Amino acid sequence: MILSSTSLFFVRYKTAYAVTISNEVVGYINNKVAFQKRINDEITGTNNNVAFVVFEQLPEYKLELVEKKTKTNEDEILAILKQNAEITYKYYAVTLENDTKAYLNTLEEAQQLVAELKQEYQQQELNIGISEYYTVNSDDVENIKQNADVVLAKEEVETSINEYIDRKEKTVNGIYLASTPVNGKVTSRFASIERVRSGAHTGLDIGAASGTPIKAAADGVVKNSSWMGTYGNLVIISHGNGIETYYAHCSKLLVKVGQRVSAGDTIALVGSTGNSTGPHLHFEVRINNQPVNPQNYLYK
Repeated sequence: MILSSTSLFFVRYKTAYAVTISNEVVGYINNKVAFQKRINDEITGTNNNVAFVVFEQLPEYKLELVEKKTKTNEDEILAILKQNAEITYKYYAVTLENDTKAYLNTLEEAQQLVAELKQEYQQQELNIGISEYYTVNSDDVENIKQNADVVLAKEEVETSINEYIDRKEKTVNGIYLASTPVNGKVTSRFASIERVRSGAHTGLDIGAASGTPIKAAADGVVKNSSWMGTYGNLVIISHGNGIETYYAHCSKLLVKVGQRVSAGDTIALVGSTGNSTGPHLHFEVRINNQPVNPQNYLYK
């Protein structure tokens, strides 16, 4: 059998697309449409966290006649494209009052969690939302993928919500009363009228054993640490924004005027000095020198 020149031509040659990147032929492919699909699937489409991809140089294709022994190399070309691509990833976070509290992989997961939390805490008037973040660091996204879990995220956000509610309830005029001065039973409430005093009670009496440490309710500066009439030994702390706290009837004062203290610092010891019928702490909260009920913030 004698082959014609045309037959010999097709035996020896085939058509293929030469792929050029940055004016350099990097290889050959058989099917342009199928290769473009691979680019989309393997570089941009398989990862749900990919926001967008920017290629330094898009590939160009030219249909050519090449010898049949010419091998195609789609995998190598894809690897070159990946190396020259800047991939921007996206991930999501659930926020509380605009602060990020937990990360999730998908928008659907974040939306579901936010809907659940808003339903559960609808009486609290909380600002629970979703933020979308972008990064070119694939390790960041991979770490979130491995660690993000809807159940754990909900626990993290709920912990933050409870802390936020607690802080909100204990904040007076912008000052957070972070520490309870002493633990004990309230023996006389704010505004009560009793024979032991001439007017309405300006604070709370909390029963505690003599010598029990008294803690500063919030950060501030000591304004008074001395004997003051019916208060007996009295510490007054100024916290800013017109807020002051009083700690009266102390057996011992442990701070000095002008000293800066932090919430939870021991400032005095419980006693029964001044107008007192037994060991206890008389605790006041004042706004611009006007006593307010401490139980609006502490000892609820």
